Amino acid sequence: MKLFEAGSLWSFKGYRLFWYNTTIFVLGASAFPIALAVTVLDAGGTATSLGLILAARVLAAVVFAPFAGVWSDRLPRKQVMIFADLFRAVLVFGMVFITAPKLPHILLALAVFLMGVGDAFGMASAGAIMPSLLPEDKLPAGNVARGIVIKSATIIGPGIGGVSVFLIGGRLTFLFTAIAFAAGTYFLIQIKEDINSDKKPREPFMVEMREGLRTVRDIPWIGAMIVMASIQLMVVLAAVDVLLPVITRREFGSNSTFALSAATFSLGGIISAVACVKLKIKHQGQFSVLVWILLIIAPLSLAFPISPTFVALSYLLAGFSVGPWEAFWNSAIQREVPRELQGRVFSIDLMGSAGLLPLGMALVGPAVTLFGEKQLLIGASIFHVFICLLVLAVPGVKDMRMPEKLT
Repeated sequence: MKLFEAGSLWSFKGYRLFWYNTTIFVLGASAFPIALAVTVLDAGGTATSLGLILAARVLAAVVFAPFAGVWSDRLPRKQVMIFADLFRAVLVFGMVFITAPKLPHILLALAVFLMGVGDAFGMASAGAIMPSLLPEDKLPAGNVARGIVIKSATIIGPGIGGVSVFLIGGRLTFLFTAIAFAAGTYFLIQIKEDINSDKKPREPFMVEMREGLRTVRDIPWIGAMIVMASIQLMVVLAAVDVLLPVITRREFGSNSTFALSAATFSLGGIISAVACVKLKIKHQGQFSVLVWILLIIAPLSLAFPISPTFVALSYLLAGFSVGPWEAFWNSAIQREVPRELQGRVFSIDLMGSAGLLPLGMALVGPAVTLFGEKQLLIGASIFHVFICLLVLAVPGVKDMRMPEKLT
């Protein structure tokens, strides 16, 4: 099949433009954390101060997510994304100047916090715009193709950022990021979004916000899966994220295993997501939850770190756990939730997935002191399996749709 043949994924112009925007955006975004870390540490900052600055971005994204969800449902989603991208471009451009040695670094922290506000608006609208760009049967492939670009950035991003910092320095790398953010809006402007059927008379702002929460409550499988993932990310992923560099550096004497394992995890997710689109999965929700259990391979490999190769391969297999979510989760929301409510549902998903993770990371240290490193990792793995099996009993989870809609 030719790439742009009628009916193929890439034959839909609006989606192509959206994908181009995502590609350019993530190339710029991948360099940002490296530039930020170098800038903070070169200015005498510590790991603690850097962690607090990064946490400020996550906090802002979580706090402003419900507001972003309402506005992404009120306005054309491409306009919200254009605003979010340009807003972040201006902020990062400003970092070129506010990181001068004589200026207070509280300004940098404020800029990073505001970046999180832009993240909230951009992510809510990006998930909700897809049904206006693709027919329903193309949504899984479209979500996966976009997810591959985003995940690829976690593999090549540190390299891009490192090379940029080496060649032009941390402050000018912010300039590269700002240009990428702004350049991507060129493609968004050209999108012709189908919004006529999405809109209804506006209610008061707080009423619309509560309507999003009520939608999640009234569709039990969505609420159950968001709660499941939120708790598991707080307990399991937080422990893995914090302890991976600590354990691999202690056991193997370098940072290479840490970097390689992070990359293989993302690679595993890409492989799994592509396979899920190709396969005909009858019960997508059940399949997603059962494959999600594979995540326990990561903490167990850290509990028993036999060798660098063992840990890296374990992370590759653990990465398979996220593939079905890339293929099916966004598509299910886009299919089952009324289009005029999708921005709010995606914002609630963002709140759940990101909201508890920083808390979990903060508690890893005390938990290791209380229970022990190996005991914490094994206990987190058992907890993960238990929650997965528990959520399978919720109506609608098996097929990611309400039972009365089954044919």
